[in-house]
Amino acid sequence: MENGGKNGIELVVKQGVPTLVPPAEETKKGLYFLSNLDQNIAVIVRTIYCFKSEERGNEASVEVIKDALSKVLVHYYPAAGRLTISAEGKLIVDCSGEGAVFVEAEANCTIAEIGDNTKPDPVTLGKLVYDIPGAKNILEIPPLVAQVTKFKCGGFVLGLGMNHCMFDGLAAMEFVNSWGETARGLPLTVPPFLDRTILTARNPPKIQFPHSEFAEIEDVSNTFDLYKEEILYGSFCFDPEKLEELKSKATEDGTVQSCTKFEALSAFVWRARSKALKLSHDQETKLLFAVDGRSRFEPALPQGYCGNGIVLTNSLCSAGELIENPLSFTVKLVQEAVHMVTNSYMRSAMDYFEVTRARPSLASTLLITTWSRLSFYTTDFGWGQPLLSGPVVLPEKEVILFLCHGKERKSVNVLLGLPASAMKTFEELMQI
Repeated sequence: MENGGKNGIELVVKQGVPTLVPPAEETKKGLYFLSNLDQNIAVIVRTIYCFKSEERGNEASVEVIKDALSKVLVHYYPAAGRLTISAEGKLIVDCSGEGAVFVEAEANCTIAEIGDNTKPDPVTLGKLVYDIPGAKNILEIPPLVAQVTKFKCGGFVLGLGMNHCMFDGLAAMEFVNSWGETARGLPLTVPPFLDRTILTARNPPKIQFPHSEFAEIEDVSNTFDLYKEEILYGSFCFDPEKLEELKSKATEDGTVQSCTKFEALSAFVWRARSKALKLSHDQETKLLFAVDGRSRFEPALPQGYCGNGIVLTNSLCSAGELIENPLSFTVKLVQEAVHMVTNSYMRSAMDYFEVTRARPSLASTLLITTWSRLSFYTTDFGWGQPLLSGPVVLPEKEVILFLCHGKERKSVNVLLGLPASAMKTFEELMQI
């Protein structure tokens, strides 16, 4: 997408002075524990929600959203605190009650004029999420930053910067939906469960699995040079028919009896990306993706668990094997990675971090992030459901996003960035 939107209008956003929104009532102070699952993904996730109602203009949007934020922070008070480092050298929250950062802004155009915001475009969409100026690391960025931008059409965009160590996708969705319910004067459908000490590492730690998600892989294909090219962002839509076709392809030789849409699509893009990057035959490549562990833990995590309940699982394979074998071979690898995620695997992963303090390595890796199961589109602050919601930018070059798409959310949009020459090949491989 060109930075200037589809009508050649460059989005100009005039931001007001940031203010702090503390919880509306006195909340608990002190240090708040973050589990080892929270430690691993301390990145800022930037998302936008576009609203436009036929019945209601945007005049009250700032006031309503800001007021509801202070009220919802009473329930989610750690998000009003600040990140710091504990005596053990881990991230922890100082529940100071300082508040979330809030910015009011105005745009020079209509929402329609900002163009194709169904795919990440950091230059244009980045103007809709406030960045803390001069922040050198995540400790200098409050865990929750909100910007409400009013557009000339009477619509507005809520842009959020949220630290992943505070919320995984499901927890973030529950938080934003609770914020919307508060704005409409409703009680919370899913009150947050805040006690993350239920995911404390075992003492002594017990590492029972190899945990290849942390493995560093040598780049024998020299993709480092390829990434010096211009990076192009692509968005590929897989409608229900295309997804069914992929599933049939994956099961046609009988190697796998059945598979999910996620398994078929993940296998398909892992192979296609490996081909597009022209990886050497003997290049080891890793697939990483998150599995929601909430129901897989024993006992299961309580409803409303507010934190990271996701665990990264992995599969390792040489590029040659991926490309030369049929799709079913790769689907089987993905299925094995899903089945690996048991209570003991997840506890072992938390203990592995306790002992090593290692971060998952993204060398020669594809990390798939699935937003297709998250109902961010149900968020309602009183202006109806969002016309659009989604990420502003892909956090790393190794990341591919799956977003649900279309009227009934049955299609999946695959979003990624690749070097220009590789994107051309990838586009051709997406034709099934």
